[in-house]
Amino acid sequence: MDPSKWRTSEDARPAVQHGALIGPNAILQLLPQIERIGGEARVAQMLAEAGVFEVPDGTQMIPEGDAARLHQVLRRDEPDMAPELAAEAGKATAEYILAHRIPQPVQWLLKALPAQLAARSLSKAITKHAWTFAGSGAFVAKGPWRFEIAHNPIVQGEHSDVPLCHWHAAVFEHLYRTLVHSRVTCREVACCAMPQHDVCTFELTIDPA
Repeated sequence: MDPSKWRTSEDARPAVQHGALIGPNAILQLLPQIERIGGEARVAQMLAEAGVFEVPDGTQMIPEGDAARLHQVLRRDEPDMAPELAAEAGKATAEYILAHRIPQPVQWLLKALPAQLAARSLSKAITKHAWTFAGSGAFVAKGPWRFEIAHNPIVQGEHSDVPLCHWHAAVFEHLYRTLVHSRVTCREVACCAMPQHDVCTFELTIDPA
């Protein structure tokens, strides 16, 4: 299976189709992690179980349901490893954003600013492009250190006693560690999959030295 290991583009465009969409990295950055634990055969198996029969080429947004089902298959089939694999995929997604979405001069400026000012600027940029990772979910920045995604499609219909959105948390954490402060940690403190919650809440903090 080689759909070019795994393809991404510098300029994903909206797909010519109906329905809620999400960025292709929601799938593309997860595939190398699945391959790492089970090879290409495991990738093909999980894609089939998720009903994803064509690997995104990275040139356009994808149906959010495809991404959600693949993440859910991973959590179901690899419950112990899923958090780590999703977090590594989230870190890789952040690296892609840094390489292709945030111009170097902007990155240099953010790194030069005090952490509070850098966090404020970065949170505004994340809000502006939230549709790429939140899909039909409603993203809100509750200040520069707290994010919420209401009705997060990546965990829609799931039930858990603990937060499940390791991919999102890792995206936020790696962006902040790179551009705001090297000791930032992101924790999901509430999740749509948990009882009596319809909002996934992420808190970012700077760990003490």
